[in-house]
This record gives sequence, C-alpha cells and structure tokens, in this order.
Amino acid sequence: MMKVFSTQLTGYFKKLAEQEEMAIEDGARLLAQALIGDGRILIHGFDEMESVALTAIKGAEMLPKAAPLMKHGTIRADRNETDRVLLITRFSNDERAIALTEQLIQQNIPVVAISAAVPQEPSLADVADVHIDSKLVKPLIPKDDGTRFGFPAVMMALFAYYCLFFTIHEIFEEYNE
Repeated sequence: MMKVFSTQLTGYFKKLAEQEEMAIEDGARLLAQALIGDGRILIHGFDEMESVALTAIKGAEMLPKAAPLMKHGTIRADRNETDRVLLITRFSNDERAIALTEQLIQQNIPVVAISAAVPQEPSLADVADVHIDSKLVKPLIPKDDGTRFGFPAVMMALFAYYCLFFTIHEIFEEYNE
C-alpha cells in the first residue's frame, strides 16, 4: 500500500510541476512584487490548509515578509494595495475562499490561490488573479470494495507552495544582482 501511495503521489507532484509551471511562475512574480516593494505577503489557509500557511509564516524556511491574513478571525485591518495575498484551500469551489478573494480583489489586493480545480461554478480559478491547481480531487489508494482512501491534500498544497517559494527565491536573487 505504501508503494502505491508513493507512486501515485510522485505522479501527482510531477503532474503539478509540469502542468502548473506557468501559473507558478505568474503567482511567484505577483507575490514577489510585495517583497521588492513595500508590501507583505498575507497568507491564509482554510481548514487543514492552515498548515501550509504556518509553514510559510513560521517554518524553517519562512517566506520573507509573510504574515497571516487573518487576525482574531477577521481580515487584518492594516492591509493595503502593496500587499499580496496567498490563499490555500482544498477545492476551487470553496465558497469561503471565493468570497474572500472577491472581497480582496475589490480592494485592489491581488490574490494567488492554490486549490484543486473541480468542474463546478463558481470557481476560485475564475476569481483569483492567479490560480495554481493542486490537482488532487480524489483519494489515491483503491480499496477492495471500490472505494478509495489516502487524500494528501495538504501534501499537494505544500508542494505547490514550495514550487512558489523556490520561484520567488529565484526572482528575488535575480532582482538583487
């Protein structure tokens, strides 16, 4: 079972890296604008995706100028147009993420979103400035009864985040040369 999980997960990582390369590049450029300018990268993860936000804000390799988007359950009041937002959620049809993105876009605050694209409207992919499809819409391992289990949504979102992180790092190094 671990071999099936490992093989499937590796395939998803490869698929994300190859098929989302342009979105990752676009998202990294958008987020890097905050680093080069006077802004911050405000990050919010919904539900279990808070772990990705915590990695970016408090992890061993923190994203420069990263801060939580939410303070005491509400959007921080000190945000402005120089800030950029990174939102992470499980699926692109998450109504909370869509509503938050629409609110931020109306305030001229660009949003990069990471979520698995599902074919339902409305979609985070349609409202965010940049959407990175984390690809994982169903569990990976089939069971004997035909059901599936093993849904590593956080691992896929964290992989997408690290792709962004590395690309931002490259952009920042080029800018400082």
